[in-house]
Amino acid sequence: MLRYTLMRLGIFVGCLVVVWGLVYAGVFPSGLGDSNGMWIILLALVISAPISFVVLRGERDRASVQVVNKVDRMKANLEANRSQEDRADDATRAQGQTS
Repeated sequence: MLRYTLMRLGIFVGCLVVVWGLVYAGVFPSGLGDSNGMWIILLALVISAPISFVVLRGERDRASVQVVNKVDRMKANLEANRSQEDRADDATRAQGQTS
């Protein structure tokens, strides 16, 4: 999961550098007044999102498998704790009925 995040961040930073260069070269229009930095960041986000979607497809699939496995383990642990608690409650009830 960390690898996917770092790769996505790397694509964004690469797009940010390219967009910054193109804005200052005059290829892309610059923002109004003090909004130029925000314009460059938003444009880099818009460009990097589809690139990340296509380029990181395999890495995203691996990350989702890791997340699914972790959720399944947590569900299994929760169910084991519930059944253990139910057995303890049943034993307590049975002991109370025999007294």
